[in-house]
Amino acid sequence: MTFGKFPALDNWEPTHQTLHWYSKAVSIIPRTYLEQHPKWWHISLKVQPEGLTADEIPLPGGGNFTVKMDLVKHAIVVATSKGDSTELSMTAGLSASKMGDQLIAAVADLGLSGEYMRETFEDDGEREYDPAVAENFLTAINSANQVFNKHRDTVTGEDIGPVQLWPHGFDLAFELFGTKQVEYEENGEMVKYPSQLNLGFSLGEASHTEPYFYSNPWPFEDSLTSQALPEGARWFTDSWKGTMLPYAEIAGDAQAGERVLAYAQRVYEVATPTLME
Repeated sequence: MTFGKFPALDNWEPTHQTLHWYSKAVSIIPRTYLEQHPKWWHISLKVQPEGLTADEIPLPGGGNFTVKMDLVKHAIVVATSKGDSTELSMTAGLSASKMGDQLIAAVADLGLSGEYMRETFEDDGEREYDPAVAENFLTAINSANQVFNKHRDTVTGEDIGPVQLWPHGFDLAFELFGTKQVEYEENGEMVKYPSQLNLGFSLGEASHTEPYFYSNPWPFEDSLTSQALPEGARWFTDSWKGTMLPYAEIAGDAQAGERVLAYAQRVYEVATPTLME
């Protein structure tokens, strides 16, 4: 796939909502059967050329299986290491609740049963899915994954997470952690967390419905807003504090990949010193 190809995401919202809800149903499977990661990485999805996939899950009789949102076949595919597979169409208009039921049934056929947190994916609304829009999203998410990993290979930090898609917000991101420890009160207790800087691709949310890239240092120092950012990017201090590069600024641009990379590098350059002891 061409590095940095970011097509326009026209008429995106109905398909976006479907993919978002279905990703929540998919993530309930690794959440139920994989060992809990302290940073919740076990529930995330990873980008592959054909779509989004959960980590491998062991089967009771040996081998493993995966659950993939295949945006080429336009189906959620449950596939075992033995070559067996079940495909659940994403074009049938199923609600997230019904898709979740079918997914749980497919996993039960593999010999697994568990207590599912159904409230994380239950929704009874019918779901629209436009294959052409989904394919444009696949191109965009693959390009973002390539750019993010290219940037990730050049950064340093106390700890650096993988590039992964978070189903709860339906955004692709990774984060690096600094050496500065930040103490604050949480639930009546004083806790410490390491400083951090993320780089992400949001497909839209209630407070900002259009897709955008973000890179946000934490803790945030207001003096950072005096630092210049590449064309199209800006500091954002409304509902959260950090930076934003609207997807519309780079969509269709032949240099889009380079522009997103330059944006990520610039925020890293100016923000990293604030994260270190």
